[in-house]
Amino acid sequence: MTADKEKRRAISREAARRRRRVESDVFKDLSHLLPLQPSIRSHLDKPTVIRLTLSYIRMHAVLKGNFGTKAEPSHTVKRGQAIEGAEEEKTDLVKRDQDGGQDEEEKEVEEETNMYLRILEGFLMVISTEGDMMYLSSNVSKYMGLTQTELMGHNIFEFTHPCDHDEIRGNLRLRAEEVWYGAKRDFVMRIKSALTHRGRSANLKSATWKVLHCQGRGKVCVAQSSVSCLLLTCKPLPLSHTLLSAHTFTSQHSMDMRFTHCDQRVTELLGYNPEELQGRSFYDICYPVDWRCLAKNHWNLCFKSQSVSGQYRMLVRSGGFVWVESHSAVIPSVRPSKSRPGAQQPLCILSVTYVLSGVEQPSLRLSLDQAVHR
Repeated sequence: MTADKEKRRAISREAARRRRRVESDVFKDLSHLLPLQPSIRSHLDKPTVIRLTLSYIRMHAVLKGNFGTKAEPSHTVKRGQAIEGAEEEKTDLVKRDQDGGQDEEEKEVEEETNMYLRILEGFLMVISTEGDMMYLSSNVSKYMGLTQTELMGHNIFEFTHPCDHDEIRGNLRLRAEEVWYGAKRDFVMRIKSALTHRGRSANLKSATWKVLHCQGRGKVCVAQSSVSCLLLTCKPLPLSHTLLSAHTFTSQHSMDMRFTHCDQRVTELLGYNPEELQGRSFYDICYPVDWRCLAKNHWNLCFKSQSVSGQYRMLVRSGGFVWVESHSAVIPSVRPSKSRPGAQQPLCILSVTYVLSGVEQPSLRLSLDQAVHR
């Protein structure tokens, strides 16, 4: 009995060992199919391989849906032409492989992609309507301290601030009628960042919140095989700005957006003296129709500490208005100490405003300041 039991145990161990070997081979083959660098593929564990595979399958469905709607109705090719074209393409690929042209073409595509990402000053994200991050560009580690493979396949709600979840859900919600005029998205959210102040990657447990400005469009898919998603460009909002041109001015405000200080350039750009703006509301010199956009920007500032306004109009002292965009941040006060106990309170709002246009409709008067100047 003892010998039979030991024999059965040995057979069972060998069978389990064989299953693990087959399973490892399957996961190894599956990881080789992922469009990743060999150095990255060699360090992937099994859950990561499954997560990345599902993400790439969903991305393939999105791309297939895109090409299907655009290419199929506009091209009708005869069967003979298709066969001849396929044979010619096959011979071209063989020649290209022999000459090494394919490697050069891949390098050119990679260089072009890296150039676009550098110009973008941010990273790309494709996110499903359920919040799954199906794709992130490879430069995400530069801004978040987390690699592409660490984030892809995870849900965005695992990494974003709980207070922003309702706003994110509202932007992920796509309606069928948005197909006709484009589902534009423009919002600000806080996400975990493993980057330290010195630019080094830290542990995710000690991550801090980084404010991202997300802009993009939604893709609503009706077919079952396709996935409705958002394609977003995500740009971290900097804590400081460099005044690159004369068409820029800085200003400081209290938390209710009243001017406490303004740059001298505002006189040249808008005609106002910095002294006459002291204590006045920021909304007094803005186009009334744009107040809803500015109120949203103000709300983001109060709750997320950073925001970008988008394009809006500022009134010019002599009449008319100019198009501008403001990048703002809440500057906190000194941290509480033993001599000054209590919670940390915000000190002021710092704004950098970029003037994007010349004066439009100079004969238009929308405020008493413009009427008096006239």
